[in-house]
Amino acid sequence: MLIAIFLIVKPAVFGSFNIYASILGGQSAVVMLTLALIVPLTAGEFDLSAAAMLAFSAMIIAVLNVDLDVPVGLAVLAALAVSIVVGVLNALLVIRLGIGSLITTLGMATLLQGVVRWISGSRTIYGISDSLVSAVLTGRIFGIAPSFYYTLILCMALWYVFTRTPFGMKLLFVGRGPEVARLNGVAVDRVRMGALISSSFIAALGGVIYAGTSGAADPVSGFSLLLPAFAGAFLGSTAITPGRFNPWGSLFGMYFLATGITGLVTIGAPSFVQDLFYGGALIVAIATVQVLRRWREKRARA
Repeated sequence: MLIAIFLIVKPAVFGSFNIYASILGGQSAVVMLTLALIVPLTAGEFDLSAAAMLAFSAMIIAVLNVDLDVPVGLAVLAALAVSIVVGVLNALLVIRLGIGSLITTLGMATLLQGVVRWISGSRTIYGISDSLVSAVLTGRIFGIAPSFYYTLILCMALWYVFTRTPFGMKLLFVGRGPEVARLNGVAVDRVRMGALISSSFIAALGGVIYAGTSGAADPVSGFSLLLPAFAGAFLGSTAITPGRFNPWGSLFGMYFLATGITGLVTIGAPSFVQDLFYGGALIVAIATVQVLRRWREKRARA
C-alpha cells in the first residue's frame, strides 16, 4: 500500500526499478544491525551498543587499511575479532556482575563512541581498499548490489538458527521466562552470553558492509542507526510470526521503513519527518506487540 501511494504521488520515480534496487542495496548495513538486535531481544536482553559496534567495526577497518596499510582482509578479521571481545565484555558485566543489559550496553555504546573518535582523530577516513568496495557494491545480480544478498544469506542463517537448532529454541525459552527455563535444565547464562556475543558480531558484519558501501568510515553517522534498527526489529515482530522477533519479519520491517523514508524524501518532506516516522513506527510496533502478547496470554488461559 505504501508503494502504491508513492506510485501515485511520484510515478516517474517509484515506477522505476532503480529506486527499489537502491533501497535494497543501500540499507543492507542497517538491516544487518536490525538482525543483530533481535538475537538478544529474543532472549529478553537489550544491546544498545550494537550501532556503536557497527561504527567501531567500520572505523577499525578504515584505520588499519588506510592509515596503517594493513590488507583489508586482515582489517576485516581484526574488526570481527574485536566485536567478539566487546560481546564477551557485555556478557560478563550483565551475567557475572548482574548489571542490567540496558545500562551495560548503553555504557559500552558511549565508551565505543569515545574510542571511535579517539582512533580516528574525529575525522572521516576515506580510501578503504577497492576490493572491499567491489565485494559490497559491484557484480550486481538483477541490478541489485551484492550487499543485499549478503543480508539475505544472514537472514536465512538466523532463520535456521531460530527455528531449527537447540540454541534458537533456548533463546525463545529464556526470553519467555528465564527462571522456568533454568528449572527445566537450560543453561540460561550461557544462552544470554551467546546472544550478546552474537549481537556484537553481527553488528560488526554490518560495519563491514557499511565501510564497503561508502569506501570510508566517519565517527558520527553509524550511531544514528540504532533507532531505525529497533523500529525495524519491533515492527518485524508484528509480521511473519506475530508476537515474536524473527529474521524475515525484521527484514521486511526494515525495508518497509526504508521505503517510507525514501518516499517522504522524494516528495520533499522536511528532514524532521524522518525522526517522526521512525519514532512513530517504533511506538506503534511496541504497542502492537503488547496487544498481541496479552491476547495470546488471554487465549492460553481460556
